[in-house]
Amino acid sequence: MGQVPLERALSKLGIASRSQTKEWIKAGRIAVNGHIIKDPAVLVDPQAVPIAIDGKPAKRAAFCTIMLYKPKGIVTSRSDEKGRKTVYDLLPAPLQHLHPVGRLDMASCGLLLMTTDTQLSNFLTDPDNAIPRIYTVTVTGRITGNKIKQLSEGIENQGQLLKASGIILRKESNKESHLIVELSEGKNREIRRMFETIGSQVTALKRISFGKLKLGDLSPGQFREIDKKEIV
Repeated sequence: MGQVPLERALSKLGIASRSQTKEWIKAGRIAVNGHIIKDPAVLVDPQAVPIAIDGKPAKRAAFCTIMLYKPKGIVTSRSDEKGRKTVYDLLPAPLQHLHPVGRLDMASCGLLLMTTDTQLSNFLTDPDNAIPRIYTVTVTGRITGNKIKQLSEGIENQGQLLKASGIILRKESNKESHLIVELSEGKNREIRRMFETIGSQVTALKRISFGKLKLGDLSPGQFREIDKKEIV
């Protein structure tokens, strides 16, 4: 790993998110080589110097990954400045150290992976690996074949190329259309921005699969632990 900021070194161990480890450091809970460090940006080589949390050696967390059915109206973050409910409110204390693999915005629901494994998280979210994510989407208005072609070929929005790697029209009317959309990378609000660009608003968005994983029969708010072999 070499020298990295202390907050990153701790988060790489899978014991907490970077925002949480930053709080621990500022609170004086972290010692490096026997000395309390209160600056999260201090560079350390975790393989060369001992790091302790509350006087106990910091150890890599055991592999743990869950698949959560994030309900609509829940924020994918550790905490929320507006006091809204977060995904961590859905988890028991032993799973509070997991971090999300990518995000779902508050108005979206469906499959959200959370893990201790930062390497796995990086692999799954790296655009070069093109891990497919599939969504059911409801939008306002009629989506024509020409619009589907536009979405498949790619649309410029805010200086980014937004593109569906797969799209199926399930049902359409003048009022609304229902589609299945596949993405190969996770740009911020990508599906919503794609449809806004062609004049439709997303009214419902649900992630039903991520790579080999499928949401299955989980209900909103439920989760299950998954084995690494199920993912890659």
